[in-house]
Amino acid sequence: MLPEHLRRYRPLVVLLGPTAVGKSRVAMQVAKHFNTEVLTADSRQVYRGMNIGTDKPTAAERQDVPHRLIDVVDPHEVFNAGWFRRVALDEIDRLYAANRLPFVVGGTGLYIRALVRGLCPAPPADLLVRADLQKLREASGRAGLYAELMRVDPETAARLHLNDESKVMRALEVYRLSGRPMSVMHDEHRFQENLFSALLIGLQRTKEALYRRIEERIDWQLTHGMVEETRALLDQGCGRELASMKGLGYRQVGAFLANEYDYEEWCAGSSAIRDILQNGR
Repeated sequence: MLPEHLRRYRPLVVLLGPTAVGKSRVAMQVAKHFNTEVLTADSRQVYRGMNIGTDKPTAAERQDVPHRLIDVVDPHEVFNAGWFRRVALDEIDRLYAANRLPFVVGGTGLYIRALVRGLCPAPPADLLVRADLQKLREASGRAGLYAELMRVDPETAARLHLNDESKVMRALEVYRLSGRPMSVMHDEHRFQENLFSALLIGLQRTKEALYRRIEERIDWQLTHGMVEETRALLDQGCGRELASMKGLGYRQVGAFLANEYDYEEWCAGSSAIRDILQNGR
């Protein structure tokens, strides 16, 4: 049971760090010690059927320590930071009611920031605007999308890479819906909401160690069914244009299955694998 003086200040513990740093193992140990659950802040693990490529905890691990905010939506459904914040707050309130310490573990910085510091009041997603932006993407590629963002919101563009397609499209969507740059909204909001007395714990490793672990993870995924999992998702109608299918790993394997990578190259050196490593770093 949480002491009264802690409950009064709405404590929250957040464990964060880059891909493959080792958050899952530490999270299991911490959750067991405090007799609580893991609230996962991962923008990919929310999708059902996407298991190998998102490195979800196994069924045995979830039975040992409950994990929430996993398998929330199907791959074709929309899920974003605002939705995550709403469902995460519900889970946190449930844990408070049970006198348990909320423990958030994640690798998606936007989700964690949205939970701890709030979200600026940007307009919600609009399917018609998204469709129009997708046409621009098809006609001009990522470079075209990025050039458009540079034109209307250079400050936001400066902090994004043109490969951050979903973030670039979201910034363009906000501008088209509101007529205002997202950077201006961020400056006004300043992410100063403070619902919790939050303790943020970051894990880190040397670059060499992290790269090695990323390589080992990719090797494990490819030998344990990543290609088959991606093929099954495509066969179920999950097109490569979906946000869920543009995640690291699924994007490259989807390209391989579409014959955009040579099979011999894939097996021997694999530009696809190098692409995964480069983006993963």
